[in-house]
Amino acid sequence: MITFLASFVALVLGYIFYGRFVEKVFGVNENRQTPAYANNDGVDYIPMSTTKNSLIQLLNIAGLGPIFGPIMGALWGPVAFIWIVIGGIFAGAVHDYFSGMMSVRNNGAQVPDLVGKYLGKGMHQFTNIFSLLLLVLVGTVFVSGPAGLIVTLTPDWVTLGVVSLFIFGYYILATLLPIDQIIGKIYPLFGLLLIIMAVGVGGGLIVKGYDIPELTLANLHPNNLPIWPLLFITIACGAISGFHATQSPLIARTVQNEKNGRKVFYGMMIAESAIAMVWAAAGMAVFNGVDGLQEALTTFGGPAGVVREISITMLGAVGGTLAIIGVIVLPITSGDTAFRGARLLIADFLKLGQRSMKNRLVITVPIFAIAYGLMQIDFNFLWRYFSWANQTTAMIVLWTASVYLVTEGKKFWITAIPATFMTAVTFTYILQAPEGLKLSTSISYPLGLAITAVIVGLFAMKVSKVKKQINS
Repeated sequence: MITFLASFVALVLGYIFYGRFVEKVFGVNENRQTPAYANNDGVDYIPMSTTKNSLIQLLNIAGLGPIFGPIMGALWGPVAFIWIVIGGIFAGAVHDYFSGMMSVRNNGAQVPDLVGKYLGKGMHQFTNIFSLLLLVLVGTVFVSGPAGLIVTLTPDWVTLGVVSLFIFGYYILATLLPIDQIIGKIYPLFGLLLIIMAVGVGGGLIVKGYDIPELTLANLHPNNLPIWPLLFITIACGAISGFHATQSPLIARTVQNEKNGRKVFYGMMIAESAIAMVWAAAGMAVFNGVDGLQEALTTFGGPAGVVREISITMLGAVGGTLAIIGVIVLPITSGDTAFRGARLLIADFLKLGQRSMKNRLVITVPIFAIAYGLMQIDFNFLWRYFSWANQTTAMIVLWTASVYLVTEGKKFWITAIPATFMTAVTFTYILQAPEGLKLSTSISYPLGLAITAVIVGLFAMKVSKVKKQINS
């Protein structure tokens, strides 16, 4: 219990002190006009309040990741707490802040345009394709996940196909309509539900005196799977997630003032880390350790069933049902903005204005056709690729932010250090993963570190080149 409570204190202190430091390094300008006013188009660029932006950002980024990921990550034991706290404060929140604020400074630009500006045209084209793939994967995964949970709460005649069809219908509307008509109206309410759910489960752990394991660096995984790099891929959204960088520009286009960035971007990532802490602790405590959690995952048919069991155990039938509704809302409110982000990504690439409904339909229809096709692929297979693509995107964005800080003559180490770490994670993982090259750890570990060293060397050359340009 002490580790659990100390982790929350650390997250709060991280927001107060390190968040303020990151904001100072970036250097906000309260008098600078934001894209919400400069490009107001009544569809995607619309000024909205900080409270509304914060709740929308939280729901945008908090899909199944900070629930399913930490539950699966809890199989390694309390070491998962360390990654959530350190990753959230020094990597994830920094990543989210810079992806949002760089977009604010660049007219609401999306990830590929930011990458292209600071890492070159080649990376621009690669990131265009990679980001689009990630967004469509996210949208598709976040149809399957919530649909499966809804089916467990409804009569037998309500099939997975029927529920998926209704979710797709909502996604299409949320993708096409102006951001303030659906997302701006219902997201704040769903955001409050999300917070109430996390407080309810977390509070239940404390009030009911559950035995939450204390800190240990030991690998407790029942199948003895290695912590490196699997834990850092499994727990993504609760610590650091590249998907967030695809969502931050949506809110960068509605932020009223640069001073709101710390609360909206950095703060909401810290809030997501807190949610992840709750579910990682619940996974270990409710089922009496990692062995019990492993058995529960098998008995209840995966993380969705475990979430349902935890919710009902902790909060009773009514409270548990409300908590499950919250868990259903989470992925749906990330899936819709994932598809919206995909539409905007293609629109920016084609330079196709989005005021016209016809132009929006031209892009939206093919996106959903592709997503429907991906629905036929096994969910676990999609999830593994999503997790790797997620962390690879985070790596790219952190290197982009590092070059940005170099060009601004600022402390680039705050992004370069987590960028280096995530580079090692993503390359080592894909070298040894079943969906990757399937190499042994004796090969994947040194090769992953060698690739990381090469990339760090390229970054050092970039730093030297930029400094020479500044001094000349």
